[in-house]
Amino acid sequence: MRERHERLWDGGYPAASWPRRTDKRSGGSVETVRAYHGPAVGARDQRVRLAAFDFLDRQRQVHGDTLRRDVLAAGFDFEGTRVPLLGPQGIFKPAICELPLSITTVPPIEGRPRPYEDEVDPATGLLRYRYRGSDQDHRDNTGLRDAMRQQVPLVYFHGIVPGRYMASWPVFIVGDDPTTLTFTVAVDDRQLAMSPATHEPEPEPETDIRRRYITRQVRQRLHQQAFRERVLDAYRQHCAICRLRHQELLEAAHIVADSDPEGEPKVTNGLALCKLHHAAFDCHILGVRPDYVVEVRGDVLEEIDGPMLKHGLQGFHGQPMLLPTREVLQPDRRCLEQRYELFRRASSNA
Repeated sequence: MRERHERLWDGGYPAASWPRRTDKRSGGSVETVRAYHGPAVGARDQRVRLAAFDFLDRQRQVHGDTLRRDVLAAGFDFEGTRVPLLGPQGIFKPAICELPLSITTVPPIEGRPRPYEDEVDPATGLLRYRYRGSDQDHRDNTGLRDAMRQQVPLVYFHGIVPGRYMASWPVFIVGDDPTTLTFTVAVDDRQLAMSPATHEPEPEPETDIRRRYITRQVRQRLHQQAFRERVLDAYRQHCAICRLRHQELLEAAHIVADSDPEGEPKVTNGLALCKLHHAAFDCHILGVRPDYVVEVRGDVLEEIDGPMLKHGLQGFHGQPMLLPTREVLQPDRRCLEQRYELFRRASSNA
């Protein structure tokens, strides 16, 4: 393992042989750095990063994709030193590291704008991350710029709901635009990006294509996870049909399918359902009327089977569903009307 640590950024990372590009836009400059000929970060910094990635991998295996902020802030022990993974500011460098270790986007709070609104570059599909403040020479911004030039991997913590974050790693800063006060961030393949340099440098277009593809996948998972967490929070971690409270058995169902142009990933277009009732809802065995009353398809109501059918489905026919406490988060009746019409058609054809 130590050999891997020492060789990780030893001039062998595929990006290390690429030239620096500078594009001119809007009277300013956008710098994309593919090479760094100065001193690289030291072996201790490299080992800390790998230890951080290993820690996150273990946490995700235990707790799933969404991690609690207090766990991330507490961090892990590295050779007797505590290493937190994030701090009060978005760009975070623990004292033990030479360059920033992580960047963070705060979770949205209903009715409040985010202090920094990060977004996606429509031209590349990569992520944009706002500078800290408007001073491009602030030490945090300078730290990220140095991480870009050395192609040092970081962690990106995406705020999902207050107190919970989804981590992406390794991410690389691949662009810097002072005119818009933003960095460009790409997510890379973990095994390929973090493996020792035992092969020829990869051509730049192939790495760019791979990073865009992986970043797009991460964005999709991020949106799915964000939708799930916000819907489950709105329903207080209960199934809206049976009130089951085991979070690991709960899912966020779209009322209007996400493939539909009107199927936006909003809490008001979602229902917190256990796995059984999510499947029944998707198959139109179970429907919800616009007045929030549950219906079970007629042919299923007439079936005679064991207690699971009786108590797990038939028993909820005509019962009111559980609603979020806040009215603004309750299901959109227009979405329910659209979905209920599909249930009615399925019932008439059964």
